Amino acid sequence: MLLAIDCGNTNVVFAIYDGDEQRASWRISSDSRRSTDEYVVWLTQLMALKDIKVGDITGVMIASVVPDIQPKLVALAHRGFDLVPLCVDDPDVDLGIAINIDRPEQAGADRLVNAVAAAAWHNLPAIVIDFGTATTLDLIGPKGAYEGGVIAPGVNLSIEALYMAAARLPRIAVKPWRTDMPVLGTDTISAMQSGVFWGYVGMVEGLLARLRQGYGADLPAIATGGLAPLFADHINGPLIVDADLTLKGLVRIHAQNKI
Repeated sequence: MLLAIDCGNTNVVFAIYDGDEQRASWRISSDSRRSTDEYVVWLTQLMALKDIKVGDITGVMIASVVPDIQPKLVALAHRGFDLVPLCVDDPDVDLGIAINIDRPEQAGADRLVNAVAAAAWHNLPAIVIDFGTATTLDLIGPKGAYEGGVIAPGVNLSIEALYMAAARLPRIAVKPWRTDMPVLGTDTISAMQSGVFWGYVGMVEGLLARLRQGYGADLPAIATGGLAPLFADHINGPLIVDADLTLKGLVRIHAQNKI
């Protein structure tokens, strides 16, 4: 079985795969203060609850955008499973796709993994929208190449910035808001909810429209990331949700590189 680890700025997701079948998944907040031993104890206890033994894990594949946490995840593979992990940013790991941008080394590991998954599991060309700490839109070409993308603030970052910068505005929570929520707010909270929800939908729709204008009016969009289900149903145009896109990309990359 493969332990796939997707380390983002907000959460670290751990998933166990038997071939292409996901057996279990868990997430924990991305905290650079957490030790390797804490990861080992936490993860192996959760695995035991699913009747998955340490010895069942024969490979570890890691994608991380948090430099302070990645070494601890590598140590987790060594200490917890006696395995040498593969990391997406290792120079000898073959992603199997072209990276057609000016500075390929600047492409985030998660965005490249999403491109691999899109090429393996979806029709191309396509746009991948990742609703994470940042919101990214990436164009995947007809042959699976990563062609570039857009980085915008994620909804949680926008809410936090609004709260921190405006002394009289409260912090609101990200939640499944009413689909018929009026644009015009009638008090502070409803005005903020409208601005966050409909403003965010409008931003994503606007970026999608511009990308489709430049690269194909019928380009499908693939939505992933923890907040994708909250917004996907309200965005115009062809769009599907694949919550496990990044994990599926890790599975595919590991299969391409295992000896």
